[in-house]
Amino acid sequence: MGDVRSLRLLADVLTTALAPVIWGTTYVVTTELLPADRPFTAALLRTLPAGLMLVLICRQLPGKGQWGRLAVLAALNIGFFQALLFIAAYRLPGGLAAVVGAIQPLLVMALAWAIDRRLPAHLAVWASAFGVVGMAVLLLSPGAAADPIGIGAALVGAACMAAGTYLARRWRTHLPVLAFTGWQLLVGAVMLAPVAWIVDPPLPVLSSNQVLGYAYLSIAGALLAYTLWFRGIVRLSPVAVSSLGLLSPVTAVLLGWAVLGQAVTGVSLAGLLMVLGSILAVQLAASRRH
Repeated sequence: MGDVRSLRLLADVLTTALAPVIWGTTYVVTTELLPADRPFTAALLRTLPAGLMLVLICRQLPGKGQWGRLAVLAALNIGFFQALLFIAAYRLPGGLAAVVGAIQPLLVMALAWAIDRRLPAHLAVWASAFGVVGMAVLLLSPGAAADPIGIGAALVGAACMAAGTYLARRWRTHLPVLAFTGWQLLVGAVMLAPVAWIVDPPLPVLSSNQVLGYAYLSIAGALLAYTLWFRGIVRLSPVAVSSLGLLSPVTAVLLGWAVLGQAVTGVSLAGLLMVLGSILAVQLAASRRH
């Protein structure tokens, strides 16, 4: 029985890990395929089609008392996070846009301690701190260019996602995962729509590559990735889920090296290995507690 549970836990971890890996592709798709300087439009076109599709497929409404919490979750996980994600993606090269997300596991543990009075495992704390150091090594490696607005957007985005990850587990709902994901995407898109309309310039006539870029970000980056992410929140601890988010910058850095020819120095490689070690250690701590 223990072996079966361990296998199920491993399967849940690997499935959830696909979400941040997909999100890690956002940066190369944004810089190489999308029209320039339209972060809010990109966030809107990523979330609105996916949200509409899931809501129409599921045809399930939240309960009367759940709309307020759903709006908060949609703002944190979708509205704020996606807008800040694309601001960072447009301003920072390669994996730097996702690097500062290393603070996410620590923020989730801080929320669990402050609200639930749940002390985190020492291994998880030290492993998450080690992940922050690894991200700092990546951030401060030779040749890394830092845009203050981009770094700030990535930091605030990580805080929003950490809060959204924690509250999504705390505020459980009767909705199945697909409907829960769809309503968050749709409500978040409604929040993004007026900002995209007012702030971003109008879209030009899109090329076929740009259409494919937006379609990929919506189908894979929103519909699939968020479904896997919220499924993981139901099945795993918030700390374990948030630590998997570190795979996003790792993916972004590796794609920058493989696709864009961005150099991965010995220092950068050391940072990557530190991050991967941090993820494994947090998962080990979470599995022990589970």
